[in-house]
Amino acid sequence: MSSTVDCGAGDLAAGTGRWLHGVVREADLGLLTGLPGMGGEPVRPVRAGGLVAVVSSVPLTEYGEEALRRNLENLAWLERAARAHHRVVDALARAGAVVPARLATVHHDDGRVAASLTDRRAELVTLLDRLTGRGEWGVKGYVVPGATPQAEETAGPGGAGAAYLRRRRAQLTAREDGQRAAASAAAAVHDALSRQAVAARRHPPQDRRLSGAPTAMALNGAYLVDTATLSAFAGLVDSLRARHPELRLELTGPWPPYSFVAERPAEPALVREPAC
Repeated sequence: MSSTVDCGAGDLAAGTGRWLHGVVREADLGLLTGLPGMGGEPVRPVRAGGLVAVVSSVPLTEYGEEALRRNLENLAWLERAARAHHRVVDALARAGAVVPARLATVHHDDGRVAASLTDRRAELVTLLDRLTGRGEWGVKGYVVPGATPQAEETAGPGGAGAAYLRRRRAQLTAREDGQRAAASAAAAVHDALSRQAVAARRHPPQDRRLSGAPTAMALNGAYLVDTATLSAFAGLVDSLRARHPELRLELTGPWPPYSFVAERPAEPALVREPAC
């Protein structure tokens, strides 16, 4: 089913844009009823080419190009926007395959959204085929202090000062050994999980201020897993926990497949379009 909307002056004069949450197949979208999008307004579908874009209508005074540039520098605004966007994408992912849109993808009107679906149809269909029956799962590995043998202090000449230096040197050596052991374990865990998964991505470790964990993160992996093999994947994580005590492994998910859509720049982007 295809649909187009003429690009008239009405929407632009009204000052509204279309925030894109994600794209799904033509399907029963009863789950959208009452689902709040950006600003708390209900989301709605825009159909074209047998695909459905799920959008929020947003005021361009807040979500237009210049306003977005300002707001994306405001961490409180950005967090609210990201949470609202994720809430919709997560609901879509729980119902079936979804291609999540990048944060802050804004079109001027329904016609531009429909045109984008038509232009990218082949790419989007391929992605939806790849994601059907699969979910994204995260595995994070945190360093376990003291999981590697500690160097024993040996007696030596030089008195208390020299003994302190020897202890300090031993502590630094033990810390470096622990970091090397954790890095090696993280690589081995990621390699094993990648072989079990359909696809895998290794993201940069999160800073402790973001992860909230008391120790450093050595592994931040994302894995696209067939639903039918999920129990085997979870079992592999359990066995890797026992095999690599240097890491505390944490399995999370399922998540929307943010890591496995077409490669695009990570930063938010406003869709620039010519005026009608």
